[in-house]
Amino acid sequence: MFTAHEILDLAVQLEENGESVYREAAGQASNPDIRDLLLWMADEEVKHARWFSELKREIESDSINPFMSEMSRKVFGGILGDKSFSHREVKFSEVDHIDDLIEIFIEFEKDTVLFYETLIPFIEDNNTLHHLTNIIAEENDHIEKLHELLADTRELHVTN
Repeated sequence: MFTAHEILDLAVQLEENGESVYREAAGQASNPDIRDLLLWMADEEVKHARWFSELKREIESDSINPFMSEMSRKVFGGILGDKSFSHREVKFSEVDHIDDLIEIFIEFEKDTVLFYETLIPFIEDNNTLHHLTNIIAEENDHIEKLHELLADTRELHVTN
């Protein structure tokens, strides 16, 4: 039902929305460390969007129906709008501790993975499924990096 291009369009949209959320939150943060972390996360989202866009370009475009591609982009854009996948809205201006912020990032990334995993039963093409599993692996890699960052910040608290 979903093509690799449709899923990659969705992934790019999610990353762009995430970047927007993090940059807006950075503008509201009064703590410089939290602002820096939000900006770092926004930059990471830009890298992820770029990675997904490059992956999309690598896929052969011969089998793409331009009408269906445009329709899919509009449908996904309408569904997502400027939202990221999170089960809760966060007031970043009220987050005081970096540990809390990293935990929020981990939750956002996990929500995104969960969404992508819900798409799996709707994919009939093995090539598309392969690309989706790559996207999920990339998002899980982000979660692992955030867990490492969280462990580092907690270690700093213990040693100080």
